[in-house]
Amino acid sequence: MHEIISSVDEVRRLKGFLTIAQTLQLADLGVTVIDPFSTLISSRASLGSGVFLWPNVTIEVGPEGSVSIGASTVLHSGVRIEAGAGSIAIGANGDLGREGGFTLVVGAQSDKIDVGNDVRLNGGGAITQSATLGNGAQVLGPIRIQNCQLGGGGSFRERDPDKRGAVLKGSGVARNIDLPAGMVIQAFGLFSEAPKRWQSYFHPQKDERS
Repeated sequence: MHEIISSVDEVRRLKGFLTIAQTLQLADLGVTVIDPFSTLISSRASLGSGVFLWPNVTIEVGPEGSVSIGASTVLHSGVRIEAGAGSIAIGANGDLGREGGFTLVVGAQSDKIDVGNDVRLNGGGAITQSATLGNGAQVLGPIRIQNCQLGGGGSFRERDPDKRGAVLKGSGVARNIDLPAGMVIQAFGLFSEAPKRWQSYFHPQKDERS
């Protein structure tokens, strides 16, 4: 068994990942890794206290790339974060990869993905070029995002839906979209061709007098 682990660790080192023992030692920083054997974390990645990693998560960072993940963010199984070059920054209290994983990839030095706090990126989607997602923004579904900006607001728990971060939901391609806070685009194809609506259209508030 020791020989097998040593062999696996050697491959990890060659690829720039933490060894199994080093992955377990992340607990000293307040990071929870349920399965260190299926979890691959670059030695260049920065993880905040309270980050929780489910099995089959990969965080890969090249010599010219950077990845940081804020405190108490959860990465579910199937999340892949890759910065061969460029930067990926994810804020605190995020929820990534529920219901199908999620992928964030940058490959050029000029590429930059900035994700705010309290963000949900779920349902098998991907961000494959520069993008800015403000606090509370949500991507729900297998949506491929390129060069988009989602306005920041409250999280999905905000009582007034029109004060929440911007939302993309459905499936398809979202490219060069600037969506203000409180707004949502639901599409099944090209998001640029779908209407922008207030989130209260989908989540009408109850009359407080009733």
